[in-house]
Amino acid sequence: PPPSPVLAMALRSLCRQLLSVVVVCVAVLVGYILRSPMPLATFFWLAHQPLWYKTTPTPAVPKEMRPLPRPEGELFLTLPGGEQMPANGLGTCCRATAYHDESVRRTILWYLLQGGRHIDTADLYLNHRAIGEGIRMAMRRGVPRSEIFVTTKIPPDFFGTDNAEMWMERVLDELGLEYVDLVLLHSPRRWMGVVGGIDEFKACCGCDSPKECRQQTWRVLSAARDKGLVRNIGTSNFAIHQLDELLYLKLAPIAVNQLQYHPWVPDWEEGIADHCRKHGIHLTAYFSLGGAINRGYTDLVDDIKEIGKAHNASASQVLLRWGLQRGLSVIPGTGNPAHMRQNLDVYGFSLSDAEMERIKEVGQDKDFSSKFMYFKMDPSL
Repeated sequence: PPPSPVLAMALRSLCRQLLSVVVVCVAVLVGYILRSPMPLATFFWLAHQPLWYKTTPTPAVPKEMRPLPRPEGELFLTLPGGEQMPANGLGTCCRATAYHDESVRRTILWYLLQGGRHIDTADLYLNHRAIGEGIRMAMRRGVPRSEIFVTTKIPPDFFGTDNAEMWMERVLDELGLEYVDLVLLHSPRRWMGVVGGIDEFKACCGCDSPKECRQQTWRVLSAARDKGLVRNIGTSNFAIHQLDELLYLKLAPIAVNQLQYHPWVPDWEEGIADHCRKHGIHLTAYFSLGGAINRGYTDLVDDIKEIGKAHNASASQVLLRWGLQRGLSVIPGTGNPAHMRQNLDVYGFSLSDAEMERIKEVGQDKDFSSKFMYFKMDPSL
């Protein structure tokens, strides 16, 4: 039988109250994210929490494990100041284990003990302290700090003279390091603008324009380089005209521009890569396997797989090796020790000129390339 009118009224009232509670909770959560120093970072951190995101933690490192030899045939990129940057690194972003402190500590320790030396992080990833702890754990087991190359990135939310100076001090404290090997401007502009028509950079950084904020920040990082707090400085996701703005200052050289790079990148991104090579700016490729956010990652083309079979290698290893032989540095991310070992094993084979050309031809498949997501850069900023 249908519920009595009194019961139906009570149920409707209860539903309205529950809905009100949900709306208030969502509003509080959104407000918390928007008021945080880095809204996007807070969102990523919340999105990867175990409460709603199942993940397998990085396994514990055996207590008796000591550093293994570095990869035979390891490649390096010589930066403007003479620093040798290992060409094969570890990305620490965009997966659940990158936002879980214990997994991060274990990941760094596993990676360094297995012979890896290049660690790529960013303030946006909210894992500086855990990475620093992992580095110190590895040093206690015999990995020299002088061999470890640490890259981090300053987010646009902290651009500007005063902000950048405070950021540099804070990051060194969080990492627990006396210096950072490479600091990149993470993006030429903020990812989440200010609501209400307020100029996004004037509100957060006191700058009149994105260009002014980028240049102020470059001056601060150049001064930090002179003091030995950072060994090299560079950019990430910068377009050609944004790189030229910094080159015009004639301060510290741009050591690296980090951008999405793989065989299927569009022509406009290849143009940025060519401009970097022309000006002696090294390239670090993120999403070097195509990207974590795409519709074709698990269906790599048969040509790549066939090339891999000839070298007893996976398609992923072929793509990493392709990047290395193109003179790039690559930073595949994983919290799995076995996958770290596989990524470091790409020094164990080489691709022939014919295989490199075949991969280039595969990269011209526009139908396949359309499956990837690209962070297209706005030329007006």
